[in-house]
Amino acid sequence: MKFICRQDQLMIGVNTVLKAVSTKSTLPILECILIEAQNHQIKLTANDMELGIETIIDGDILEEGKIAVEAKLFSEIIRKLPNNDVTVDVADNYQMKITCEKAKFNIMGKPGDDFSYLPVIEKEKTIRLSQFTLKELIRQTIFSISDNENNKLMTGELFEVTGNKLTVVSLDGHRISIRNIELEGENDPVKVVVPGKTLSDISKILSGELNDMVNIYFTEKHILFEMEKTKVVSRLLEGEYYRINRMLSPDYETKIILNKKELFSCIDRATLLIKESDKRPIILTIGESQMELQVSTSIGSMKEEMEITRTGKDIMIGFNPKFLMDALRVIDDEEITIYMVNPKAPCFIKDEKESYIYLILPVNFNHA
Repeated sequence: MKFICRQDQLMIGVNTVLKAVSTKSTLPILECILIEAQNHQIKLTANDMELGIETIIDGDILEEGKIAVEAKLFSEIIRKLPNNDVTVDVADNYQMKITCEKAKFNIMGKPGDDFSYLPVIEKEKTIRLSQFTLKELIRQTIFSISDNENNKLMTGELFEVTGNKLTVVSLDGHRISIRNIELEGENDPVKVVVPGKTLSDISKILSGELNDMVNIYFTEKHILFEMEKTKVVSRLLEGEYYRINRMLSPDYETKIILNKKELFSCIDRATLLIKESDKRPIILTIGESQMELQVSTSIGSMKEEMEITRTGKDIMIGFNPKFLMDALRVIDDEEITIYMVNPKAPCFIKDEKESYIYLILPVNFNHA
């Protein structure tokens, strides 16, 4: 096998598939990248048996072939080469010669036939989104998945398709994030749980451009994200996702409308007095046209007032400031609406169309 390509193009390809290289496997082949130069294209593949990524890069193929090469070493070599043409030449004994300007490396590879290819996915149930939309969906929900491996389902996100609507849900036991978007036409019903790691990795691959599209295919055990030059296949998490509709009551006793940026800045200032180990809440005292934010810790205390538009009753309620800030950070609206029932019931931040809903459990600040 022999091919020539630009160093920056090869580096982009390597970085794309590197996310699916196993770091803990007892099988050395899973720590490799498969490089194939055939059918007029150079293809890189990595597969840790949970997540698989393949991508195509531009270059000139002088001799067809394939080889598996240790991913970490190969990526470090390519990263440190000059930004110029790179020649990769593989001998019959799987000795790989990498040449760029005056730099020459010789490393050993493995037979490509030993590599585990990506599973073949049936392309029946599918939706199509812009890469911008998918990247935004992930950004606006990924922060509220759980990192507790004891509850696998909470480490993933629900993708549910009904008719012309896609709903994406994440939760960690203290909060729920929901995004609803309209799809083109009617679609087959789908309800799957996608690992958070997969979504985090794919978010880094997506261009974020409105004109770049991604096709998403669903099967019982896998999800496939297919872009112009890259495919990502992931196993799904097994189990029945939580019935969140039971928690989404439309009832409220207090509704406030306020400036999102002003609220975020105010909470941000308050957190200066809260240590990470300190579980102190921020307390909101809501009156007719004013809301007072208050925090009191061993370091000191802070109070600040901001103007609001209120419907309903006065209320005093406490929250983990991080949970409020995480939700506010990903909402793009200038003004937000918060719905509350009482100091012990979840509050909702949502827009009129319910394109986003953020549910946050309050903190019992009497015992905080």
